[in-house]
Amino acid sequence: MKILITGGSGFLGTALTQSLKTHGVKGDTASVTWVSRSVEKEKTKNIADDVISYDDFASTNETYDVIINLAGAGIADSRWTEARKQELFDSRLKPTQAVIDYIERIGNKPKLLISGSAIGWYGIQKENDPTALDETSPMTKTDFAHEICQAWEQLALTAQDTATNAVTDAVPVAIVRTGVVIAPEGGMVGRLITPFKMGTGGKLGNGQQIMSWISRSDWLRAVIFIIEQNLTHTLPTQQIYNLTNPTPISNAAFTDAMGTWLYRPTLMTLPAFVVKTMFGEMSTLLLDGQRVVPTALMDHGFEFNDLTVLDALKS
Repeated sequence: MKILITGGSGFLGTALTQSLKTHGVKGDTASVTWVSRSVEKEKTKNIADDVISYDDFASTNETYDVIINLAGAGIADSRWTEARKQELFDSRLKPTQAVIDYIERIGNKPKLLISGSAIGWYGIQKENDPTALDETSPMTKTDFAHEICQAWEQLALTAQDTATNAVTDAVPVAIVRTGVVIAPEGGMVGRLITPFKMGTGGKLGNGQQIMSWISRSDWLRAVIFIIEQNLTHTLPTQQIYNLTNPTPISNAAFTDAMGTWLYRPTLMTLPAFVVKTMFGEMSTLLLDGQRVVPTALMDHGFEFNDLTVLDALKS
């Protein structure tokens, strides 16, 4: 099986590449190609089977069974200035457009496009709102996170329009709305581990904001599960999946789990006004949340291995 990944060198893409190469899909060994703007640098890592540039991607006649589109600058990596906002849009939309152009041009279409998104699509949900948001739920409030997810998803879904024969050539598109990904190293935990180890970790604001999370190992399993489902069943050409654990938790509960894992106190509190002063508009990622559940995955029979944040931290 030949799989192409944009954003393959990131926290999720690297682990996904290794999993695909090691375990394959339903026992079928996978060959993984990355599309990158830093070809020589990524080749030295010896993770992907091949690394090509976006220029090469624009002209290649190579065909792929599955394309996984994960490219995008980290939304929480720096303060949201106007320039940074544009960079966040461009880093998602330009690679996605390159994927759409490839699918439109190539004769032998991929069997599936998986395209990244985030639970920020749903907007901000009030802390006291018990509503569980699944894939059929409307967005709750327009904000920057919703706008960027909406634009990213809409562009990816145009892959369905590239078919020359709508019956035989339609490319299924699976949008994966990812929550906070938890792993012992990297991602959100990687940024927080130092202050928590120093005993200065604590809840943010009142700690009641809901965090919809997923362990990285379950995220990897879910993506491969989506591929397998599409290769063995006839599914709709447009699919939405929430890649989150069935049990969202509060920021306070996450803080307690970090403290338990590291055997450190978590008595500190960073007041909301301090978070807003430090991070500006981006503070919404820390102080607001959504209660998102993975109904589509579970309806297809997916089972989670890591049932608590502590499980994810220890895995």
